[in-house]
Amino acid sequence: MTDRPSFNMALERHDPVALRAGFTAGLPTLFGIGAWGMVVGVAMVKSGLTLAQACGMTLLVFGGSSQLAALPLIAAAAPVWVIFATALVVNLRFVIFSALLAPHFMHLPWPRRLLYGYISGDMSVALFLQRYPDYAPAPGKFSYMQGLMIPNWCAWQIGSLAGIFLGSAVPAAWGLGFAGTLAILCVMIPLVVNRAALCGVLVAGAVAIAAHGLPYKLGLLLAVLLGMLSAMAVEETQLRWSQRHG
Repeated sequence: MTDRPSFNMALERHDPVALRAGFTAGLPTLFGIGAWGMVVGVAMVKSGLTLAQACGMTLLVFGGSSQLAALPLIAAAAPVWVIFATALVVNLRFVIFSALLAPHFMHLPWPRRLLYGYISGDMSVALFLQRYPDYAPAPGKFSYMQGLMIPNWCAWQIGSLAGIFLGSAVPAAWGLGFAGTLAILCVMIPLVVNRAALCGVLVAGAVAIAAHGLPYKLGLLLAVLLGMLSAMAVEETQLRWSQRHG
């Protein structure tokens, strides 16, 4: 009978080959991550946050989409519940990421799971799941995850802190926002692998455009909610159809 703790320790053993493989897989995305972080850093300073507040936000939140969604609400003195609700809904995808990663790393102590949950990002999670689509234990899996997540977190923080301290000195003509958008598209497109995901993306995009004029940027909140609900509805419909005709 295999000793489970020993087996788990073997899976966590440092694997430099897997670490390099993870770093190599994530390397093409690091410039986009850094550029996106710089855009958010500049936006935080231009929205009126102090250097200390902006640094604290980027280190604690580590979620560019929710930060950008919250900034205009903060500048507009929106109610606190609207700011928190918007940021929460925008970041709900991390709950899904956690559910997808949990079976791979349930054997880790909770402080380590908390740490790696904090430094996980859209790209690192997507690339990890592409490499390890099933939950079967595999040597090097933990090192591969580290090779993805740690450089991703560092690239974001370096870019974001640079944007904070450069502030308005970064000209808009650099087009850093477009680089960040391209980086996000690189993650989103491979994940649209079925009708449910495609439906969610289309509904969210359409609602975001149609509801752009709502106060307090509530159109973004509505788009995320309706996009998620539509994707779930399509997935549930497909599941029922397959069960009846399987």
